[in-house]
Amino acid sequence: MLVRRLDPILVDRIAAGEVVERPAAAVKELVENALDAGAGSIEIAVEAGGRRLIRIVDDGQGMTPQDLELAVERHATSKLPDGDLFSINTLGFRGEALPSIGAVARLAITTRTKDAEAGSMIVVEAGVKNRVRPVSAPKGTRVEVTDLFAATPARLKFLKSDRSEAQAVAEIVKRLAIAHPTIRFTLSGEHITSFTYPPEEPGEHGFLRRLSRVLGQDFHENAMAIGVERDSVRLTGFASLPTYHRGTSASIHFVVNGRPVRDKLLLGAVRGAYADVMASDRHPVLAMMIDLDPRAVDVNVHPAKTEVRFRDPAFVRGFVVAAIKEAITRFSTRASSTVGTRTLESLRPQGVLSSRPAYGHHRPSVIRPSSGFAHWQAPLDPAPQAYASTSSFAEAQASLPDLAAPSADSRATLVEIEPEMEAAPLGAARAQLHGTYIVAQTQDGIVIVDQHAAHERLVYERLKRERASSGIARQLLLIPEVVDLDPVDADRVLAEASLLEGLGLVVEPFGHGALLVREVPSALAGGSIRALVQDVADALAEWGQGAANPLEERLDAVLSRMSCHGSIRAGRRLRPEEMNALLREMEATPLSGQCNHGRPTYVELKLSDIERLFGRR
Repeated sequence: MLVRRLDPILVDRIAAGEVVERPAAAVKELVENALDAGAGSIEIAVEAGGRRLIRIVDDGQGMTPQDLELAVERHATSKLPDGDLFSINTLGFRGEALPSIGAVARLAITTRTKDAEAGSMIVVEAGVKNRVRPVSAPKGTRVEVTDLFAATPARLKFLKSDRSEAQAVAEIVKRLAIAHPTIRFTLSGEHITSFTYPPEEPGEHGFLRRLSRVLGQDFHENAMAIGVERDSVRLTGFASLPTYHRGTSASIHFVVNGRPVRDKLLLGAVRGAYADVMASDRHPVLAMMIDLDPRAVDVNVHPAKTEVRFRDPAFVRGFVVAAIKEAITRFSTRASSTVGTRTLESLRPQGVLSSRPAYGHHRPSVIRPSSGFAHWQAPLDPAPQAYASTSSFAEAQASLPDLAAPSADSRATLVEIEPEMEAAPLGAARAQLHGTYIVAQTQDGIVIVDQHAAHERLVYERLKRERASSGIARQLLLIPEVVDLDPVDADRVLAEASLLEGLGLVVEPFGHGALLVREVPSALAGGSIRALVQDVADALAEWGQGAANPLEERLDAVLSRMSCHGSIRAGRRLRPEEMNALLREMEATPLSGQCNHGRPTYVELKLSDIERLFGRR
């Protein structure tokens, strides 16, 4: 078969398949051109998800007629003045977006520079370029793409619904708006909710305001500020508290030298930073800007420029992990504001009870005190009834089943509250409910603590501190305990015996599938040794022996499993001084706002929120 040169128009259509695979990709390329042109305001409009129309209007510097004619030619660009592919300082540089779009659609560009008396316009239809002609136009550039992929109808079959494509466009615009907070962005069209992000002032406060508009006001209340610099690499932005998270990673935003990217290295760094404080199936909300020498990052590894390659990936990953972990530690005693909000929403009456009843038809819940706290019982008779006297109330109360079994330990209420204790962040303990939850009183509300989850975190942090300093303290068992395991699990534990000894757990082989436990960490003494060893075996199976994960992460995974066995179990009744000691230790311990599995250890309710719950406000 003869070798021949492809037709230029066919070449452009092949290139379009790499650069513009869907309408959102075309929007990204065109908006990046507007940003590179110095635009301060960019308006985007789409119809039929961008398939029928994409319109981008900016107030940038515009183009001369000569530049406009060249702009729709392949490999023509103004963004590589010295031809250095290793020092990219712009968002676009390939010179392929406009001719690629023009090869598969109708492309019309109208533009005017500040000093020009008239504007210029060019139309490219299915790869055929028309001549440039003068038109009346404001300063800036207007690009209209109509009938996208009309010249390649087979590609239309791979597009999703108009609504899905419109949502993809909105996501692209939001990512670009996060990357450039000083620019005004406006998006309108079918199947999407129109929005406008006004320009923000440069700096941290303006960036946080833009993030609040894009990610929601809740993020503003639950964000941790991050700003570090090392070896000419600067990392700035905001990350969510560990107890504020989402079900997908879609709300993780990274911007590298002004370019929004979805990079596997950076996403892995985020997961590593939150591994100790967030469940594996949850993801934080985060927006970070990484600024570094353009020569230290290669942006020319993907046609759509959504991925990058760092010259020193290990340094960048470690830098990101350390910065986020430092912020988590700095804000470690804070729980997200949404924890209390979710609690209040779960407590609000549902259905007809959520609205205020009319006078004469209100039936109060019957309340019977027990052990200093009240049991709430719904009325048994569903028929409306008004209790007009104390005698009728007493009769109704007497008809209820016996509710005398106490569910709350109120001994803490007998202790005089010291003012400094009530002024502490977690307040003064007042009661223990169901042997599991500690209720504390603060100056402006109440705090409910899950005693097991909280103490689990405290034990875990204690073990980590001991390991990092003089080594984990061990306790010799008076009578060594034999633990029977699955032979595979037993072999796995024995293979890591030296590692476990450094964590305070000393084991020896004791026949087929059996281990002899001679020493355990002092902090875990008194717990079930068999359950402890089984959990250690599960942790080793999950992380793998000799896995590629850093050693410290593997050790922390094992300690996290072990700490559960040294914590206060649910159902154990605590004395008032024990409850207060737990609260004080939580205040002094990093990361105490969430347990090892990422769940909140306490819920704080402000008095004003409780008053609204009861209709007092």
